[in-house]
Amino acid sequence: MYAIQPETPGAAPRSAAVPAQRSAAPAGGFAVVDVETTGLGRTDRVISAGVYQLDEDGHAVDHWYTLVNPERDPGPVWIHGLTDDQLAGAPTFPQIADEFAERLRGRVMVAHNALFDWNMISREFSRAGLRAPVEQRLCTMVLARDLRLPLPNGKLSSLAAYFGVHQRQAHNALDDARVLAEAFRPSLELARSGGVPLPLQTCVAVAHLGEDAPASPARASWTGASYRQARKRPPCPYPNPGRWEDGKPLVQGMRVAITGDTATDRELLEDRAVEAGLHIATSVSRLTSLLVTNEPDSWSGKARKARDVGTPVVGEDAFLQLLREVAPHPGA
Repeated sequence: MYAIQPETPGAAPRSAAVPAQRSAAPAGGFAVVDVETTGLGRTDRVISAGVYQLDEDGHAVDHWYTLVNPERDPGPVWIHGLTDDQLAGAPTFPQIADEFAERLRGRVMVAHNALFDWNMISREFSRAGLRAPVEQRLCTMVLARDLRLPLPNGKLSSLAAYFGVHQRQAHNALDDARVLAEAFRPSLELARSGGVPLPLQTCVAVAHLGEDAPASPARASWTGASYRQARKRPPCPYPNPGRWEDGKPLVQGMRVAITGDTATDRELLEDRAVEAGLHIATSVSRLTSLLVTNEPDSWSGKARKARDVGTPVVGEDAFLQLLREVAPHPGA
């Protein structure tokens, strides 16, 4: 069993694609983060946050946890267990922003499905008139894939079980951060011993992604998410070569569906895929090559269908990396 024990705690311009930066971690080390939220959409709020600070070798040096009053309904209490009464006396995000920032400053932010946590954190800082002091993030889902760990799925519980880390309270921000910190250290050791570059990703504040722009006629608010009428595109010139396989590149002609909230504007993300020779599918079937979602366990129609038919699923960070090296169609 791999385990780490923390010491007692002490007191960009907008871009259609965020380039991956695979390099060594900075001397500042890492901040392993988990946030619980009122939901998964752009208007949802952080209700608790846990941070484990690690040195550059993955050893814990400090940890921190706070509840956050979202000043609204807490959302799925049956998942995170935090009620209105528990959150009523908690500080608001602006009241904990400085402390949170100090826990992140100068470190690579590490999270499981890191783009989701980054988006939620970045939005909260933006609402407070601040910018989260994070320049790079690392997604442990992507790292596990790059290490070719034989996991049955992308869940944190599966990563924890692989490294023998015991989960005490799933969906508690502090315990999830602890579990991830304990699983990240051996992952970091495997990456360095095997010469696997860390999948560092540049963080772009949500304020630079057009979230606050006035809605266009093609957009409308629906259940807190962004809805866009489908844009007609020319047919993909390549036949579908089949499903994407983990560890292999995307191939021109593959049918890619996207569901849920994305950091990159959906239309820009689709444009990049089309330019690379992929087909954007508006639904999921047995013929779909890949589903891109930051919410793999959601109950959206596409995510449910993907689970039913076994369509491979990756997060937005992983998809952006795959788009960098799309293989030509074998018949081209």
